[in-house]
Amino acid sequence: MTVYVLRRLAQTALVLLVTSMLVFAGLFMVGDPVEILINPEADQIERERATVALGLDKPAWQQYTIFLTNAVQGDLGKSFVYGRSALEVILERMPATLELAVLAMIISITLGIPLGLYAGLKPESRISKAIMAGSILGFSLPTFWVGLLLIMLFAVQLGWLPSTGRGPVVDFLGMKLSIVHWDGLRYALLPAFNLALFKLSLIIRLTRAQVRENILLDFIKFARAKGLSKSRVLGVHLLKNIMIPLVTVIGLELGSVIAFAIVTESIFAWPGMGKLVIDSIFQLDRPVVVAYLMITVLMFITINLLVDLLYSVLDPRVRISSGAEA
Repeated sequence: MTVYVLRRLAQTALVLLVTSMLVFAGLFMVGDPVEILINPEADQIERERATVALGLDKPAWQQYTIFLTNAVQGDLGKSFVYGRSALEVILERMPATLELAVLAMIISITLGIPLGLYAGLKPESRISKAIMAGSILGFSLPTFWVGLLLIMLFAVQLGWLPSTGRGPVVDFLGMKLSIVHWDGLRYALLPAFNLALFKLSLIIRLTRAQVRENILLDFIKFARAKGLSKSRVLGVHLLKNIMIPLVTVIGLELGSVIAFAIVTESIFAWPGMGKLVIDSIFQLDRPVVVAYLMITVLMFITINLLVDLLYSVLDPRVRISSGAEA
């Protein structure tokens, strides 16, 4: 297990290096941040002064070398726009994105697994067919379009929920969160459901497929033959087996929810990391964009590693094979 973790850490360092190179090169070719950040009426002397102050007077390779050297020491650069550490700016927005992603996954899991179980156990019923038709819509409808419909229905027409922004925040476990009380949760429900729709559809279809596959296996037939109750057969034997692939997919999807919450945060003006990086791209704030992508990649890889370790806990065969391999 130790060798496996060390190998994954080495792969993480390589992925972060390649990511930083590609993003840095792409942003360097986009445009000149000085043209956006300073007054259009500024003279050439002021432009040159700003260029030197931002470190943009050096060649691209030298800028990247300086960035990489500082990144190894935990310094991801200074934001051109905010005048502060890019890492500090991102960490301020991270709780908003994390709470939105976690709430979206809670909605997906609490609705997706029961609906998928029902659709798998009673595939010919009208309710099951309606569930599967709804999951197809969840896959097909564009996120931005669904978000606008949610705003029109629940915020404009019915007036039940606020349409944009984040509710009042409180300190909870060292982070400023809004979903720990009702006023803040009301602001998060619409963007969280919009973000959860695709994942909900995925979990429904995956759960149904696993139920249809496992319900025909011998261990389910033996459990029924022993006279076990239906709830025990489903809750202990069936659900435990289908949770192994579900945990893997849910873990991977949590990483993708965090990484791709940009559209939802932009539609609902949610002040998270996604909206920050969109604003930073328009403002050519290179340090913030590079730092955001590196942090996102690091979070994604960390979640994948935790999922792999949890997979070995759920399935003993993984532990045996990894031990034999080592």
